[in-house]
Amino acid sequence: MRKKRLAWNTLSSLMLQVTSIVCGFILPRVIIGAYGSEVNGLVNSITQFLGFITFLELGIGAVVQSGLYEPLALKDNNKISEIIVSGQKFFSLIARILVAYVIILMFAYPRIVNQSFGWAYTASLIAIISISSFAQYYFGIVNALLLTADQKGYIQYLLSIVTIFANTMASVILIGLGCGIHIVKISTAIIYIIRPIFLKVYVDKHYQVNRKITYETEPIAQKWNGIAQHVASIVLENTDIVVLSLFSTLSNVSVYSIYHLVIYGVKRIFDTITNGVMSLMGELWAKQEIEALKKVFSYTEWIIHTSTVFLFGCVAVLICPFISIYTKGINDANYIVPSFAIVLTIAHAAHCLRMPYNIMILAGNHYKQTQINYIIAAILNLGISIITVHFWGLIGVAIGTLVAMIFQTFWMAIYISRNLVKWPIRNFIKQICVDCVSFICAYFLTKGFEMHVISYYAWVVLALKTAIIWFVIIFAFNFLIYRQNLMTVLNKAIKPISIRR
Repeated sequence: MRKKRLAWNTLSSLMLQVTSIVCGFILPRVIIGAYGSEVNGLVNSITQFLGFITFLELGIGAVVQSGLYEPLALKDNNKISEIIVSGQKFFSLIARILVAYVIILMFAYPRIVNQSFGWAYTASLIAIISISSFAQYYFGIVNALLLTADQKGYIQYLLSIVTIFANTMASVILIGLGCGIHIVKISTAIIYIIRPIFLKVYVDKHYQVNRKITYETEPIAQKWNGIAQHVASIVLENTDIVVLSLFSTLSNVSVYSIYHLVIYGVKRIFDTITNGVMSLMGELWAKQEIEALKKVFSYTEWIIHTSTVFLFGCVAVLICPFISIYTKGINDANYIVPSFAIVLTIAHAAHCLRMPYNIMILAGNHYKQTQINYIIAAILNLGISIITVHFWGLIGVAIGTLVAMIFQTFWMAIYISRNLVKWPIRNFIKQICVDCVSFICAYFLTKGFEMHVISYYAWVVLALKTAIIWFVIIFAFNFLIYRQNLMTVLNKAIKPISIRR
């Protein structure tokens, strides 16, 4: 059953990431083409400012999910109900605070951000974009957390695929008909309200959750100890665009958002692995099946590191050629910034390298013990970005992210080796060395590749040539150093084919 659910979660999550990436590329290009870079920058800037309301989540979502592992494993419906009710009370409060925050933002944002749109235009857009966030907080988040903790994340992933596709189609059609950005975003809000409504109906039908249950003591252990982790995550995801909004231009915000769109799309592929693995690790830790946990962690660490080097290595070489095609014909901003591209790529690659250690910390419910790491990372990210943006603009904010992620990766690896899976730190150092050597060798062999014609066909040819070289080099290093892991993965991939024959 574990393997079946992991397979379902992994496959559906992969489908979701592919859908998100494809649709994510389509919509911004259409918006830029129809409304210009400033409108695209405005939409992205407003979205990030609204994202700051998630500071008030205080990490409760992750703690709720971690707290559900044990009662789900023990089939303790009363405990599950208590955690769900406690979590829902908290998120309902955030939904009400969000309304007040949106009203404040409607008046403050047009005055503090350098943009050329009128107050009514900007304020109404803020209100419209906030609608789907309100619905998620008011009756969506806790149900999604329950399904993910119960290794049934595939239900919400498949639902998200439908809503993302529907939103993209509706938006493209409305833009093609000449509708304004406000009408387009209203259609987005209506479509995204469907998801939380469906999740609530599904949970009520398939789980024995008593939403009227009362409790004397707080059912969510370490309820307030996920704050540091949460703040660090919000700073990572929102700092760069907010800093650019305050200290740079909306055109730079648009440039950043396009590069981030590409890199974030690749980064979300790793959610395909982590979404299913975290709930599995949480169950193994709750049942103290340590040997099985070590085995799962070992392969997760190696797969994430190896995949990160391959995918982000290819991105480092291919992102600027892709952006040159994607923004062809757009002349109101300079979208080709190679130095920014490489720094941002490496920064987010470092974020992915830390994933196996972060997963283990969350699955083990070690929130309080690891708070200082997240606090320091948030300070590094925000402080360095604010200082360096004045000197290097786009590159400056990427440097802040890079330094914070390198710090977190090493800190987390050391922590889990000492306190959770007792994984020897030399294993981590060995893995990092393999990563770096593989990346450097492959990058210098492929960085000189160029397209002679600016077209998607030429880019695909370039991408295939680049990917083959990166694959061969990474395969060679892993065959020499991680032969057992490589052979195990290959056997698992070949076995189903042999059985069918």
